[in-house]
Amino acid sequence: MRTDSTTLSKEAIDASRNLVRSEYGDTFLHPSVRVYANKVKNAQEAHEAIRPAGTPFRLPEAVRGELDSDQFRIFELIWKRTIACQMADAKKQRIGVTIEGGGATFTASGTSILFEGFLRAYVEGSDDPEAELANKERLLPALSEQDRLDAANLDPKSHTTQPPARFSEASLTRTLEEKGIGRPSTFASIIDTIQKRDYVYKKGNALVPSWTAFSVIRLLETHFGALVDYEFTAQMEDFLDTISRKEAERLEYLRSFYFGDTENPATADHQAIGLKKRLEEKVEEIDPRVTAMFSLGTPTEGEHREEVFVRVGKYGPFLEQGERRGSIPDGLAPDEIDLPKALHLLEQSQVEDEPIGTHPETGKPIYVKVGRFGAYIQLGENDDEEKRNQSLLRGMEVADLTLEMACKLLTLPRTLGDHPESGAPIQAFDGRYGPYIKCEKDTRSLPAGVSPLEVTLEEAITLLKQPKTRGRAAPKEPIKKFEQPSPITEGEVKILEGRFGPYVTDGETNASLRKGMDAAEMTFEAALDLLAERAAKGPSKKKKKKASKKKGATKKKAAKKKTTRKKASQKDG
Repeated sequence: MRTDSTTLSKEAIDASRNLVRSEYGDTFLHPSVRVYANKVKNAQEAHEAIRPAGTPFRLPEAVRGELDSDQFRIFELIWKRTIACQMADAKKQRIGVTIEGGGATFTASGTSILFEGFLRAYVEGSDDPEAELANKERLLPALSEQDRLDAANLDPKSHTTQPPARFSEASLTRTLEEKGIGRPSTFASIIDTIQKRDYVYKKGNALVPSWTAFSVIRLLETHFGALVDYEFTAQMEDFLDTISRKEAERLEYLRSFYFGDTENPATADHQAIGLKKRLEEKVEEIDPRVTAMFSLGTPTEGEHREEVFVRVGKYGPFLEQGERRGSIPDGLAPDEIDLPKALHLLEQSQVEDEPIGTHPETGKPIYVKVGRFGAYIQLGENDDEEKRNQSLLRGMEVADLTLEMACKLLTLPRTLGDHPESGAPIQAFDGRYGPYIKCEKDTRSLPAGVSPLEVTLEEAITLLKQPKTRGRAAPKEPIKKFEQPSPITEGEVKILEGRFGPYVTDGETNASLRKGMDAAEMTFEAALDLLAERAAKGPSKKKKKKASKKKGATKKKAAKKKTTRKKASQKDG
């Protein structure tokens, strides 16, 4: 179910007002029933607004033990907003003071809350309204006009205007709502689409535009400005709403939008845009090279003085300066590339085109490359089917890389020797999560400061003898152990962290802790009660898979017999 409605039923309004009266008093109750209009066009009003279920509304503390922490916070938020919507307005007093002296003017302002009103129940963005109200007050000392003041000290503070924050999914949705673009049912798909088409990518919570987005926007604004105008898009959304309400005919709208108004082309409006004709007129005019080029400036020093451009190609953006080309690393935002950064990337790309030397054993050239995941070395030419790549170790810099070090890197994975007990080879690797050693299926991460290029066979054998500190083979320590054994199984009773949360076990029976139970505070008696309750229910029943119908009685009988054997083995285990 989806609802964007702000409408509450009479039953919910009465429940809210009764709760305000009983919990906060008549002074906090708004004198009349408050009704809120929807801010979103074409909102889904078939359903009631999201509110606490049932009447009368239960208090948050009454349901805390039935919900986990996240569920409780959501319920409390809904409860507070529902109650606050029927409470009286808050009253604040603002006082401004102007102080003049020494040819300078200083100003100060103070705020005091005269009446909390709805803020007693709900303050936007705060879980503790009482504490938030205290922070909102800024009291000034008692002053009178024309009072003479002494400057005990001055504390100068600088302020720098910050650029607007990048859009997040929430702020972009709010902006779309304000401009009348999209509808509540389409906001999620809009944000999903611009990410799938690589127009934006996420960096934390921020949506960062890509060079592809800049190229597409330039093309559309230059050649199809009317189609990407905010007002036109909002009008189109309104017309689509009329189609959804069956107040207009969809095929007629699509025909006029694509072909235009052939009878009265001079009076065509936004409904008869004539997209086909516009495309035919622009197809010869559009120059993809110009549309996908962005100037970063012209250097005034150095050997290369040509203008530097970012170009958006078929396989992504890259840098261009005359005959020089350079790749742009993934994750480097457009606003983080200036002329000095571009020149550095171009110089780096020039290094990639020239080998740093020749491998002494194979005779093949060794190149330093910069890829999507950082710098690496390549043994062999680009068209060499047997070429090898090896990433630089963590902490290595391209500028410090020598031919000798590159040859050492190409020895990875290194065979250190054979294990004295199993006879299996021990190898040193540089993996995705750091360097490690491996002997058959047994692995160990190398300690900090130990390089896979320098680790010895003796050090590796010592590491393999030590127990694993991470991974599947290293079970987690119990959350809690009880001194007394189980009176039923005589096994150790302990609380472990499981995939779906903590559980208590005696070696034979496992019982999950209920929501709200604190594993660290659980008593031995409470643990036994959980185990007894779980044991009384018997083993968990697995759903039977319905066998597909097959012709022939023999096949059915064989399938049934196989299933019976499987069940028996499960019970025995």
